[in-house]
Amino acid sequence: MTNPGSIRHPRWRWSAAAATAALALALAPGVAAAGPVTAPAPPAGRPVCDIRDDRLTEISGLVATDDGFVVVNDGADEESRRRIFFLDDRCRVVRTVRYPSRPRDTEDLAVGADGTIWVADTGDNDRARRTVALWRLPPGVARPMLHRLTYPDGAHDAEALLVDAAGRPVIVTKQGGSAGLYRPAAPLRAGGTVPLARVGQVRLPSTTTGNPYSFLGRRVVTGGASAPDGRRVVLRTYADAFEFDVADGDLVGALTTGRPRSIALPDEPQGESVSYSPDGRSLLTVSETANQPPGTRPRILRYALPPAPTPSARRTKPGPTGRAADRGAAERAGDRAAAGPGSRDRAGRGGTAASLVVGGVAVALALVALAMVGARGVGRRGGR
Repeated sequence: MTNPGSIRHPRWRWSAAAATAALALALAPGVAAAGPVTAPAPPAGRPVCDIRDDRLTEISGLVATDDGFVVVNDGADEESRRRIFFLDDRCRVVRTVRYPSRPRDTEDLAVGADGTIWVADTGDNDRARRTVALWRLPPGVARPMLHRLTYPDGAHDAEALLVDAAGRPVIVTKQGGSAGLYRPAAPLRAGGTVPLARVGQVRLPSTTTGNPYSFLGRRVVTGGASAPDGRRVVLRTYADAFEFDVADGDLVGALTTGRPRSIALPDEPQGESVSYSPDGRSLLTVSETANQPPGTRPRILRYALPPAPTPSARRTKPGPTGRAADRGAAERAGDRAAAGPGSRDRAGRGGTAASLVVGGVAVALALVALAMVGARGVGRRGGR
């Protein structure tokens, strides 16, 4: 985040690390040769209500409640936006809760079975924070409590937070390919710092859903939520949501070994938030609107969930998530599918020159996409 009083840099500034990541992803096997795809348009989300409060243009976290919604903004540049916002069922702000100290980069919301609200202060575009944080707001408490955490393997950018059946928070990192899962290795202490433990990774299937960031927008996790009954969990990207079944409360096991159902989310310019409806029958999402035309309002959308498979449903092959035996082969197969019919023939006929052209275009697109996706402005540095 920018320091108080400093000049705000454009949101599209990006670092050398971001450029390197974009190059690596663009040149991954199967990605450079991906071609245009023609597919039926996925069902649109159904509008629920528009948020008209001018403080809420960078919504990064959403939780649906019995009588409305809870949201938080991405970042903390402006003091008036450093709040947990409570909305009614028409998206009108009815209450706000201030943080007792300045958050760094709030990126997601989660709610526990006991009604405790968790805020993930885990954004780190430059991967420079010494610690990240969780804010915890139990029911009836006036101010959230701060819990600092440290990664065991260096800094990460993370925009998704889940809470398992035991009330333990799980942070999901934002990175292409495999997203890391991290959980506190010791009981949280108010005002203190505890280590995180890496407990697994999740690899999402490839899709062809349109979004402003092309293939990269389909590969990075920007939000998550658990169903009210705890039996399902969802992760989203800028393009899609992926729902996993949770058996016996094992959230990490579901994400690392489960096979998700996909829900296309094509209607959002920068979708980073997702929540289950209170009855668990649909997904609710909302997008940032900070860089949209003047007058654009954040709109909460409702998406129908696909039916869960019956226990006797037969799987013809292992899913592409979690600990698949051959993740590299699965990823290449997904990328070839995204390239559309005939992509192999076109690549063969084009020869080396065509490969270079396509690869160069892919690299350029990746750099532009990652610049837009990752950067929130220079200055989000340092640790909490």
